[in-house]
Amino acid sequence: MDERYQQSVMQMIMFGGNAKSLSIEAINAAKVKNFQLADQKLQEAETSIAQAHQQQTAMLTNDANVITEGKGEMTPVTLYLVHAQDHIMNAITFRDLAVEIVDLYKRLAEK
Repeated sequence: MDERYQQSVMQMIMFGGNAKSLSIEAINAAKVKNFQLADQKLQEAETSIAQAHQQQTAMLTNDANVITEGKGEMTPVTLYLVHAQDHIMNAITFRDLAVEIVDLYKRLAEK
């Protein structure tokens, strides 16, 4: 594993973890009717997911270039990469659910 690969994988883990934490913070803010903060945290989670996705896309692009042009090396699939992918998928799931839960809290507050 080269250093660039390690950095990409660690950034995917970090950004995915941040997005999940921010989604939980959004739910907690909505629970106390701080909807402005909840919306801010959801936006921050979205930004973190986008940053993780950039790393993921770079690896996919590399692999596509190897396949189509026959140059370079395929991205190695390691336990670290699988772990990073898991973080990203969990972050997306948490963010999607947080959006719905924040919306429910907003609707309850209106009544």
